[in-house]
Amino acid sequence: MPAPDVAALLLELERDDPAAADAARLAVDWLTGGEPLETVAQLDVCEFLWYTLPCKTEVAEGERLGIARALGRLLRMGGMERYAALCFSATTARILRVYRQQGEDAGLAAYQRALDATGVLPPDVPELAWSSIMGPEELAAHGACSAALELAVVSGELTPGATRERERLTSRWLLAPRPELGGDNWLQRVHGERLNRWVLGRGTARRALAQPFEVRLHAPVPPPREAHLEPLRWLLELGVAGVPLTRRHNLARAVVVEAAGRFGWGDPDGRAPRSEADVPELVTLHGIARGELGALRRTGGTLRITREGRRLLDDPGAMWDAATNVLAAAEFGEDESEFTMREVALMILAEGRPLRDGELTARVAEVAAVDDRRASTPRDSPAPPEATHGRRASRLLARLRRRLDALGLRAAPKEGSEQLTPAGQAAALAALRAHALRPRRYVSPR
Repeated sequence: MPAPDVAALLLELERDDPAAADAARLAVDWLTGGEPLETVAQLDVCEFLWYTLPCKTEVAEGERLGIARALGRLLRMGGMERYAALCFSATTARILRVYRQQGEDAGLAAYQRALDATGVLPPDVPELAWSSIMGPEELAAHGACSAALELAVVSGELTPGATRERERLTSRWLLAPRPELGGDNWLQRVHGERLNRWVLGRGTARRALAQPFEVRLHAPVPPPREAHLEPLRWLLELGVAGVPLTRRHNLARAVVVEAAGRFGWGDPDGRAPRSEADVPELVTLHGIARGELGALRRTGGTLRITREGRRLLDDPGAMWDAATNVLAAAEFGEDESEFTMREVALMILAEGRPLRDGELTARVAEVAAVDDRRASTPRDSPAPPEATHGRRASRLLARLRRRLDALGLRAAPKEGSEQLTPAGQAAALAALRAHALRPRRYVSPR
């Protein structure tokens, strides 16, 4: 069948019903964005009917259903019967009614439920969580995966409600080499786009530091072959039998003493710790394992391993990913500038060379100060003085060092210098990559 000629279809509709032709013209302009009608997929039609029409077009509420049906007439005339049926469907009428009677939030919820029920919305998969704000490559990948799912539904290969099968097909489509991409797959294109956007992120000084990492972070950072993350593994293994707790739910003193001796934590003068509070690295490790990874859970007076904790123990790759993601995750109360400082610190540490005492703090503060000066304009309030950046960097780096020490990723301190272990350097790279490739989300105003 030849591709439908939109102009000819509109002329034909206008001869029969001028008002419907005007409505269909408005709808098709929004739907196609000037592209040929044959490029439209089911996801495009659903998003127009259930989101764009009620939320983005400046038409009266009572006119929306008429516009949907006018579009349906046009699509039916063009031989696109499946898409026309969506325009005339009870689902479309119901969603538009929800918007009209219950407001936008209820309408958006109804739209999301209906869209998920179609089976053509690509789900998040282990390889990729989709962004709310997509760049051109990710948008193209999302559209290609949706078209593949639509074809699978139409052919009977996929039942819309089969979640696992939909995930399997999405992963397969993301990972398949594509001739039109020069042999790349869609996942590579999305990752490349996200990595490039991360490099070009906030601040010129930070950008200059990040530039070499675009190549270094192109491929996944595998777990080191030598022993690594030993403190975390030790604590989770204790959790198999149960870690005894005090009445205040802190780790028992015997556990604290063992940790301090095993990992070189605690008082530099060699005094035995009396409680968990005497070993900041252990406090941090406890918080990571229990609060951030969900690998341990308190049961009465004992800390026991969870199903997630067993998964991490059984799968070194999963433990590596989870632990390095902890280094990249924003901490509670951390603002964007502090998060950027920590990111800069990880880049500097990942370089691998020993840093003189105070050098890391000075370099992080310098990058922050340069970028704040460049970002400020005569209308802005003056950038904080370098001393302020130094104090903030010092506080932030103290927290980062505790995390690195708690996971066994920092080399034993030598007089006047600090450095990551080889595993620590790999962990810093893995953390940066995880952060660079994260999906972009809308931030709701408080």
